Amino acid sequence: MDILSEQKCCGGVQGFYAHESDICGCVMKFALFLPQKPNAPLLTWLSGLTCTQETFAIKAGAQRIAAELGIAILAPDTSPRGLGLPGEDDDWDFGTGAGFYLDATRSPWDKNYRMQSYIVEELSRLVAANFSVDKERQGIFGHSMGGHGALSLHLKNPQIYRSVSAFAPIVAPMQCPWGEKALSGYLGDDRDTWRMYDSCELVRAQPSKASMLVDQGDKDQFLEEQLKPHLLEQACRESGQALNLRTHSGYDHSYYFIQTFIEDHLHHHAKALAV
Repeated sequence: MDILSEQKCCGGVQGFYAHESDICGCVMKFALFLPQKPNAPLLTWLSGLTCTQETFAIKAGAQRIAAELGIAILAPDTSPRGLGLPGEDDDWDFGTGAGFYLDATRSPWDKNYRMQSYIVEELSRLVAANFSVDKERQGIFGHSMGGHGALSLHLKNPQIYRSVSAFAPIVAPMQCPWGEKALSGYLGDDRDTWRMYDSCELVRAQPSKASMLVDQGDKDQFLEEQLKPHLLEQACRESGQALNLRTHSGYDHSYYFIQTFIEDHLHHHAKALAV
């Protein structure tokens, strides 16, 4: 593991790191905020389309509250990069910066685009082995594509990610253009294989004991076509999944929205992880 940079921040350390990933078959980068408090609960943030491991650390303004609560925040990159795969950089919503937090099964993506296994297995082990975090107290949250990742990874791994929340998540990728493009491109055309990455399908099949917190702005430019939070609300109602879906007047899809409500999310996770 290489240290790219480390800066003192809010009494803790905001670091950026790189390592050779066995699962992704390339160098992967991640950000980690560590509070002063040792053995801190580990909260994983998953960013949205086009973002990198730097986006959340720079834009969200989460470090001050995380330091006060004694929570570590891990933010991986959103995809492998620089592999030279055909079509990798043709579109902003597929390939580079758009890994969709799944394990691809369609060539040529299947050898490297394995973000689900990378985050759940390899990266969490690496962080736990090298930093003072408590791997028994983990939560997950994210934004947009990363909100999709947070919800779906929690539902499939509730024993690992004990708490979950999301900002403006893609809740039903099987029913929106971003999701259909990613799922067909990475997995192929068999829609039955897509269900394991659709939060609405997952919550119907296997609701968790956690309470989901989801924030959505009503001026979000992607609300009607891509995000569709009402579908998650319906699925949670049918399955008995606890959901706190909050709609905020005037807010859009940007990090200004995330900055405004990030403190609520950190307190939500702190309560669930018994900080």
